[in-house]
Amino acid sequence: MQQSASSRSLTGVALVIGSCLSLPFGAAVAAQLFPVLGPWGVTSLRVAIAALLLVVIVRPRPARWTKQQWIAAVLFGVSLAAMNGFFYAAIDRIPLGPAVAIEFLGPLVLAALLTRRLADAVWVGVALIGMALLAVDGLLGAEPLDPLGVVFILIAAAFWAMYIRMSARVGTLIPGAGGLAMGLVIAAVLLIPMGVPAAITVAGDTQLLLFAAITAVLSSVIPYSFELAALRRLPERVFGVLLSLEPAFATLAGWLVLGQSATPLRMLAIALVVAASVGTTLGIRRRRRADAARDDDDDTPGVFTAPIPLPD
Repeated sequence: MQQSASSRSLTGVALVIGSCLSLPFGAAVAAQLFPVLGPWGVTSLRVAIAALLLVVIVRPRPARWTKQQWIAAVLFGVSLAAMNGFFYAAIDRIPLGPAVAIEFLGPLVLAALLTRRLADAVWVGVALIGMALLAVDGLLGAEPLDPLGVVFILIAAAFWAMYIRMSARVGTLIPGAGGLAMGLVIAAVLLIPMGVPAAITVAGDTQLLLFAAITAVLSSVIPYSFELAALRRLPERVFGVLLSLEPAFATLAGWLVLGQSATPLRMLAIALVVAASVGTTLGIRRRRRADAARDDDDDTPGVFTAPIPLPD
């Protein structure tokens, strides 16, 4: 039994690391399509292809869903469309590493708001120091960060927080991966106005279509499926800590695939964001254990800390 649990944990760790590697490299591939299709066009194609693949694989049955399940799926789809669209719009203007680091403000602030503990506010403060360093590097460095790109990534961060809440909601209400598949379908429908011109462009170019398919698999199908499976095998503490390394993976992908440099100040800023995310995740786990122990001692309700799954 112990060996089985250990095997499940190792599989979960491998799934999260696979997701962290897949997402930024998928974004790096997508960035190479921006000059031809534009960030929103790439977003639309990526989500549509991912939705098609998952619907074929999962075969969801939404006709049997309740109104509550449909509302959760629709809001989940809205968050997916906006989060991904604004993220791509941002990395069209600013490097991948800083973009992912700034986007992590979404789950960090959400964690602080839901737990209402001083320690979480401190970690958000650490992340904000990292953001300040990015701002200084952006203003004074050799490669300043585009202000509009920063605005786009902050919007993406807000929708990431929404994605986290709706992902947990969908996971609770809809069994299996049916909620994810239909969420992607809804996102694809919302993105149709931006996707039609891109679809027309790739229809006559097999190479562009291939790159769009690779982006969909690396940025949607693999990471979302891996994270969903990992959350069923790992404690949230382990899951969150591993996923907190994503800004570092994004910096690596930007350097290897896109040739994006990273100044020492920018690397320090990203390291602070990673540290803040790890600290927040570990703090949530410790408090849950303390609350559970207190409940066992006095038989009174403990303080509930809402789960914070951290996606892309």
